Amino acid sequence: MTETIDRNSAIPLYVQLSDLIRERIKRGEWVPDQKIPSENELNQLYGISRMTARQVLSKLVDEGLLFRVQGKGTFVAHRKISTQSPSYRGIREQLEQQGYATSTEILGAALVDADARSAEQLGLPVGTPVYSIRRLRRVDGAPISLHESFVPQSLAPGVIDHDLVGEQLCTVLDRDFGLRMAEVSETLEAATASKSQAKLFGNQPGAPLLLLEQRIAAPDGHPFEFTRIHFRGDVIRLQFHYSH
Repeated sequence: MTETIDRNSAIPLYVQLSDLIRERIKRGEWVPDQKIPSENELNQLYGISRMTARQVLSKLVDEGLLFRVQGKGTFVAHRKISTQSPSYRGIREQLEQQGYATSTEILGAALVDADARSAEQLGLPVGTPVYSIRRLRRVDGAPISLHESFVPQSLAPGVIDHDLVGEQLCTVLDRDFGLRMAEVSETLEAATASKSQAKLFGNQPGAPLLLLEQRIAAPDGHPFEFTRIHFRGDVIRLQFHYSH
């Protein structure tokens, strides 16, 4: 780090150091997963106290710009991708408009008996035939989200035979089956990756995830899709906008 801290400036030392670190990351001098100088090294470079260095690093960790690994040090975090909820616009469409290359892998698509949870959300008796569709979405080759959707067979017969890789499920349901999204109920909560999810995402069991559940209904109020989406919490940031 060649930048200097101006001790005669009215700007506090911790703000100056924060700005220096942000600028190096912004310029690409420090890249994701790269280890940055320790508190002791920052102390030696700038003559600031370890307490000030610790304060700065902790603040940037809280902001998600850095992350710590116990016993190894502090590293540059991956920049989070900001998207709106899929109820505003399909995740794939949003990502592609931001310039990301996306791909979708079908992990499974089959006709199954609705379990208690999906039956409740779709307003069906348990055991009613529904399509279960599991998809893994990647951005620039890296997996970021796992989608599991349930659609009543009676409302979209043969939907799993359609192109669900090249097209979004919502597009197929609207265009080919007249199931237009008119009402969406959502819940969002924190979750952690199971062993099987961690294997798909390429991270560790227990890694942070965001779980978004959606119940989607047609203009007549009848639900036609229930979807669970697990997003990588270290990669995705969901945005919600409200107006009154």
